[in-house]
Amino acid sequence: MAVKMRLQRHGSKKRPFYFIVVADGRAPRDGKFIQKLGTYNPLTVPATIQLDRQKALDWLNKGAQPTDTVRRILSFKGVLYLKHLLRGVKLGLFDDATAMTKFQEWHTDHEANISRRNDEHKNKQRAKKVYVPIVKKVEVKEEVVVEEVVVAEVAPEATTDTPAEA
Repeated sequence: MAVKMRLQRHGSKKRPFYFIVVADGRAPRDGKFIQKLGTYNPLTVPATIQLDRQKALDWLNKGAQPTDTVRRILSFKGVLYLKHLLRGVKLGLFDDATAMTKFQEWHTDHEANISRRNDEHKNKQRAKKVYVPIVKKVEVKEEVVVEEVVVAEVAPEATTDTPAEA
């Protein structure tokens, strides 16, 4: 029996929510499963992942094959790295305490990186929400004052050709 670690969809239309489950490879996507390992909510920013590391590691050691998305989730949560370190312990490359120390160092760095990315995202969201009034730049037209040349109208001079008064 081929055992798969995969996502089981829940939630309403266009609002996905997934359970991370271990199921028989022949079972339908949302059908019968063997064990629930955690949840995955892709709608939150960043995506919310809750996973039982120990159960996932046990199933990986038993031979369960994760799907592509579940593999990325397990890698993100450090389960695959922990499996890699425990394989090194099994081969005698280093002891169990060293493996756990390496994993704890990786985990603290990873959590710091995640919190930094969350803070950057929140700051970007706040920057988008800051009210900046839209001010249209109005071009100020220079008023050209045209000086009107006032030509003094010359009054017709009294002509001497005026008829004399009788």
